[in-house]
Amino acid sequence: MTVTGAARLEARFAALAAQDRAAFVAYVMGGDPGLGKSAQLLDGLPGAGTDIIELGMPFSDPMADGGAIQAAALRSLNAGVRTNDVLKMAAKFRRTDTQTPMIVMGYYNPVHHMGCEAFAKACHASGIDGAIIVDLPPEEDAPLRDAFEEYGLALIRLATPTTDDQRLPTVVANTRGFVYYVSVAGVTGAAVPDADPVQKAVARIRAASGLPVAVGFGVRTPQKAAQIALSADAVVVGSAIVDAMARNGIKEALDLTRSLSDAVHTARQQA
Repeated sequence: MTVTGAARLEARFAALAAQDRAAFVAYVMGGDPGLGKSAQLLDGLPGAGTDIIELGMPFSDPMADGGAIQAAALRSLNAGVRTNDVLKMAAKFRRTDTQTPMIVMGYYNPVHHMGCEAFAKACHASGIDGAIIVDLPPEEDAPLRDAFEEYGLALIRLATPTTDDQRLPTVVANTRGFVYYVSVAGVTGAAVPDADPVQKAVARIRAASGLPVAVGFGVRTPQKAAQIALSADAVVVGSAIVDAMARNGIKEALDLTRSLSDAVHTARQQA
């Protein structure tokens, strides 16, 4: 039986841990620059070494994102793409790939508009395994968390450099799949993380949560990805892939993905 939801994420992390390898997580904006090309990019990610896919849901006010992902969201929205279209694209991907974990990442406004129960049901039907809802704090996520639990989906939370020891237990409580560590204070793609503080933060979050820790925001090069992979359970790259797609299309985006995933997968063996 094919595992789904949070269990698919857990199985992927367990398999990579057994190989002493970090996971490579690729973020792409759903529907950028249109559904056709976006679907082609999505289909190519596993073959380029992506272990987990983060599929962005376009939103008009993506306050946690830098210029690259903001522009991608606007291109997607201008192409007429909405949340349901992204979920349909995910469902099409899932017909031919039942192994690669896939989560959606976005903002609460479209989820609230759809309704938490309807959103969870649609994610499950589309083969989505979980979600990161950037602007939904733990104190307010019970309706979505309960709906996700019903379908076995992972609601993944964010920890940041300002998440202190008093706040951290609240952040990691009831998180499933992994914890996403925002490695820099700021928006996506705006700064480059330093490896030493990241290593300490990952150890602290892993101890508090008992879950794998994925590090993102600011990782753009194979060299930096390899550095982060020495301590993190997963390395997330989004803005650099989105930029490559915007500049020169699918081939450049997949070539960059391949070089990043190779760096992540071999980092510990080459250290």
